[in-house]
Amino acid sequence: MEGFKAFNTIANTITLNYRSILNYFINRSTNTLVESFNAKIKAFRRQFRGVKNVKFFLFRLTRMFV
Repeated sequence: MEGFKAFNTIANTITLNYRSILNYFINRSTNTLVESFNAKIKAFRRQFRGVKNVKFFLFRLTRMFV
């Protein structure tokens, strides 16, 4: 029964995301640029953990990636 649960989860994921999946094969477009940018932001946040001045943090973030 557990195997069916896993299969249903995969089937639901494909059903919800089939347009994005097909878009890759039709246009060869992915969201790798967005994922890369998100990883850079996460690394930047880890580096400046405990920041008190949020405005300055956002300023540095925009200056770094613009």
